[in-house]
Amino acid sequence: MATYKFLTVWLLDAPIESVWDALVDYATLPSWWKAVKYVKPLETDHPTQENRGWEMAWQTPLGYSLTFQSTFTRVDPPHGLELNAIGELEDTGRWELQSTDEGTLVHYYWNVTTTKAWMNALAIFIRPLMLWNHNAIMEQGGHAIANHLNAKLLKQEHQYLKS
Repeated sequence: MATYKFLTVWLLDAPIESVWDALVDYATLPSWWKAVKYVKPLETDHPTQENRGWEMAWQTPLGYSLTFQSTFTRVDPPHGLELNAIGELEDTGRWELQSTDEGTLVHYYWNVTTTKAWMNALAIFIRPLMLWNHNAIMEQGGHAIANHLNAKLLKQEHQYLKS
């Protein structure tokens, strides 16, 4: 299996509560983030946000789709959200939000392992494409959340974190 560790940084001129609400409302993601094909709740009567699960399908810029389940493992409004992914991508993600003088600084850490056979067989050859693909999705997401919040995306950075 191929493992990737990403960091995406967005700076939005929007209040932290608005950014938080947009990011944790998985049901509305497909309405504003083009790469998200669909989101389906796994459980409908969960009393808290922690342990809520979703099946998600993403359409990538390279033309393939990925489906996985995402479960909130730690919810700390409006500053932190951790999740666990199982499916065609597996491992963990973490959203960290911080209020600044300019708005809200968002860090997204995505540590992910691919489970699709073709991705793993070709991993050594396609790693640069996978990095570009992830960055393109997150670039789209930065612009999309800014548009959704009627805000400006003041900064956007992408890093590949080596193990």
